[in-house]
Amino acid sequence: MIVKPRIRGDICTTAHPKGCFENVKRQVDYVKSRPKFNVGKKVLVIGCSTGYGLASRICCAFGQDASTVGVMFERRARPKKTATAGWYNTAAFETIAKKHGLYAKTINGDAFSAEVKNKTIDLIKSDLGKVDMIIYSLAAPRRVMPDQTQVSSVLKTIGKQHTGKTLNLKDRTLAEVTIPCATQQEIDETVKVMGGGDWKDWILALKDADAIAENAITVAYSYVGPEVTYPIYCDGTIGAAKAHLLKTANEITNEIGGVKAYISVNKALVTQSSAAIPIVPLYITVLYKIMKDRGVHENCIEQMYRLFGEKFGEKLSFDEKGRIRIDDYEMKIDIQQKVLDSFNRINNDNVDELADIDGYWQDFYEMFGFGFSNVDYDEDVDIDVDILSID
Repeated sequence: MIVKPRIRGDICTTAHPKGCFENVKRQVDYVKSRPKFNVGKKVLVIGCSTGYGLASRICCAFGQDASTVGVMFERRARPKKTATAGWYNTAAFETIAKKHGLYAKTINGDAFSAEVKNKTIDLIKSDLGKVDMIIYSLAAPRRVMPDQTQVSSVLKTIGKQHTGKTLNLKDRTLAEVTIPCATQQEIDETVKVMGGGDWKDWILALKDADAIAENAITVAYSYVGPEVTYPIYCDGTIGAAKAHLLKTANEITNEIGGVKAYISVNKALVTQSSAAIPIVPLYITVLYKIMKDRGVHENCIEQMYRLFGEKFGEKLSFDEKGRIRIDDYEMKIDIQQKVLDSFNRINNDNVDELADIDGYWQDFYEMFGFGFSNVDYDEDVDIDVDILSID
């Protein structure tokens, strides 16, 4: 099958197996070029197949020769329909890990479910005994609760609606978007999906099964950003979920003996999650332009290597809320002053001057395995790729 990108809304509905392999290989090569570190040798990554979760797994495996168990919820190929990018990414990761003699197995299913938790714990106890590091990088639009009710997350404001600039990436034009207020039920459901409840459930399940080592660490990811994104992010439903995530980190550390929980505040990047948030793509394109001009731009793998290879390798520092900040380059005063100036001045006449739209699209396409110069996209490829560790 000849695979081309098909864009629908803010996602790509196709993925290229060889392009995804190239994407993973480049991340592996980057980590292999950096000094080794030692944070954890038996690592569970919950949400391991794309973005920060994938980069975390690559860093742990190739930066410290760790054995990794991954949990994902991806779809393999069907007749005339490609697999998801996360499926191909994981197949690539496991193939490369095997060549390097590294243990890597993956559970595919709903990470919120007791079934997947139990299956993962059985695998850990059988193959690794216990894990000493748990990375929680789950992003999902909905969740089935233990009582079988389904809840969904929403991208809305809290308190009052907000109107702001947004970028139509397809035709590179600006427009205004109004983001409505969430109801209390929508806020509560977003917290249930994107907050720390399931993270804590995982740690408790591992602890109860004696599948987590003494003095283990666990890390979950968050974002803060600048004031221009506060209405839709920090002060919105997502922000409420992230506040709950921080509260949960404290609960895990204080209530579950022998486990230390951390929150890492990461940089704004093009991910499958961020692409769907109004206003944020405009902010990212402006930010990319400025950070690249200053020589301080980082992608997912560079961020995760700095977190595990440098931040955890030194004496950890925290902000006033106890969070690790690897968005520190993004949030430098001079960077944010320049971003705010560009954000206020940007219009349809100067959008290409002030925003790195091409860079955004490059990152977007690469997430799905497209846009790599050394991949022949006119070649007929086998889209049905196996992941050997999945039954």
